Amino acid sequence: MIATDALLAAVAVLAAGTLAFRVAGPLLRSRVQVSPAAERRVTTASMVLLAALVATSALLDGRTFAGVARPVGVAVGGVLAVRGAPFVVVVVAAAGATAVLRLFGVT
Repeated sequence: MIATDALLAAVAVLAAGTLAFRVAGPLLRSRVQVSPAAERRVTTASMVLLAALVATSALLDGRTFAGVARPVGVAVGGVLAVRGAPFVVVVVAAAGATAVLRLFGVT
């Protein structure tokens, strides 16, 4: 287990780094020119990274398969989000779909 002091130090370092990146963006935007191709690559990379995070969270529980109920809930939420449903509706419907499947014994 990580010591509390080391954990707090790591959180502080990550918070400071995050703040530095957030401040650097507006300050450097007018000084640094990025090519349109690089902007497209960064946009695509961020979408791929987010999709990978969603897929990993939806499909895995630790290192094992999470079962069918969780991916179905994520799919329900994804469909509603794409169709423009309010965020609360998306979350409640995704959780409800997962809960109903688990109620009927689908894991």
